[in-house]
Amino acid sequence: MIAVVTVLLAFPLGYFMRSRLAAGTTYAVAYLWAFVFQTLYLTLDSLGDSSNPAFEAGDFPWQYGVVTLAIFGVGFGLVNLGHWVKERSSRTGTRAIATSGNAAASANSTA
Repeated sequence: MIAVVTVLLAFPLGYFMRSRLAAGTTYAVAYLWAFVFQTLYLTLDSLGDSSNPAFEAGDFPWQYGVVTLAIFGVGFGLVNLGHWVKERSSRTGTRAIATSGNAAASANSTA
């Protein structure tokens, strides 16, 4: 479930949201909701009378933590990639983006 949230949301959030901070925060909230839901689902499966539980009783699932942390990191990479692609496409497009007031003033002058 966390991989699905990462694949479906991370890049589009970085691409369509103007603020990188807002995109990262939105991704983190969506990821953490899915993480809690997935962890609860897997834990209840392990506590029940399942023939193939996700976690064995008495074993600490450190592999699960490593994989989920890696997916979380990949998601932030995709958010940043989406933001970078949006910036690159806007530079090569027809819109001019000035980084400071002096650059905009000198770009508009014909002298």
